[in-house]
Amino acid sequence: MWREDEDICTAIEGIFTKEGITIRAQAECIRFESRGQDIAAGVNCVNGEPEVVGSHVLLAVGRRPNTDDLGIEKAGIELDARGYIEVDDQLRTNVPGIWALGDCNGKGAFTHTAYNDFEIAAQNLLDGRSRRVSDRIPCYGLFIDPPLGRVGMSETQARASKRNIRVGQRPMTRVKRAVEKGESQGFMKVIVDADSNEILGAAVLGPSGDEAVHCFIDTMSAKAPYSTLRDTVHIHPTVSELIPTILGELKP
Repeated sequence: MWREDEDICTAIEGIFTKEGITIRAQAECIRFESRGQDIAAGVNCVNGEPEVVGSHVLLAVGRRPNTDDLGIEKAGIELDARGYIEVDDQLRTNVPGIWALGDCNGKGAFTHTAYNDFEIAAQNLLDGRSRRVSDRIPCYGLFIDPPLGRVGMSETQARASKRNIRVGQRPMTRVKRAVEKGESQGFMKVIVDADSNEILGAAVLGPSGDEAVHCFIDTMSAKAPYSTLRDTVHIHPTVSELIPTILGELKP
């Protein structure tokens, strides 16, 4: 579901490398063997040695919804091919009076989206609202050090949509707060629709990136033009203060 732009992936790889973490991409034919107290992982990679030896192995193969022991078939609730409960835009299942919230519906798989599911269902049921899942803006944090905050479209997605876009980008070395803390790895990037002036997406990789990205999230939620954020005065010295500057230097 989530794919980062190549420049962000490269920056994160650089951060990992400085921490002594080696990334072996495009690995196939994984095998494990005991080597005394250690474990050898055999990999068939495009680059690098065919075997890596370490003390521990964590194998992440994705996840599936834990819906097979709920007795859903007795209620006649429909599942998709992956086992997620099928819901409409207001989280209603195919059975009247039954809603599915959180990870089981495949609509987000984050704590914040699960809570938003609750808000949508509760307000529609109790407050006469008509909130929809499709109205929320996708956002998340990747909690590495420094963290990545992401919202909306990536630059790759925006270009693929054939929109006329403008992009603003600055390295964290231009953020005084980041330099002051000795944490100037990463950068900020924002993508704007050149015709509507709406912010399409943003990425903040750097110290407090998971917090600073909310400037973009809130502006996008308000459907305000990027100039609203561009012309806002931010406190100095903070990470967020560079955001108006970036929005003032958008390029095709």
